[in-house]
Amino acid sequence: MLYMLLIYNCERPEPGDPGFEEALTAVNAFADECRRRGVFVSGHPLQGEHTATTVTVQEGRTLITDGPFAETHEHLGGVYVFDCRDLDEALELAALCPMAAQGSIEVRPVAGVPGLDHRAARG
Repeated sequence: MLYMLLIYNCERPEPGDPGFEEALTAVNAFADECRRRGVFVSGHPLQGEHTATTVTVQEGRTLITDGPFAETHEHLGGVYVFDCRDLDEALELAALCPMAAQGSIEVRPVAGVPGLDHRAARG
């Protein structure tokens, strides 16, 4: 089953910042462990919420707004997608994620849609 791990409220250092190399090493070790277990599908950090653009359609008109849709104190910093045997495995991996120590990891199963093969994009 596919699970998405959504990473919230984790400040990541930029190259050259103190702690950058250590953070990069920890994240790469986590991704390597997930690959070793055969569950890694994808993982991507996101640029800051100030780069977001929200698109909505109301009464047939497209509205484009700078910024994220929700006004919140939390910010989504990145995502992983894993193909786990069950929720327990997904939760175990979330606890191993180095970003869980400074923010929070929301774990959600990916909804299946009849006739849509979510795995087709894996190549």
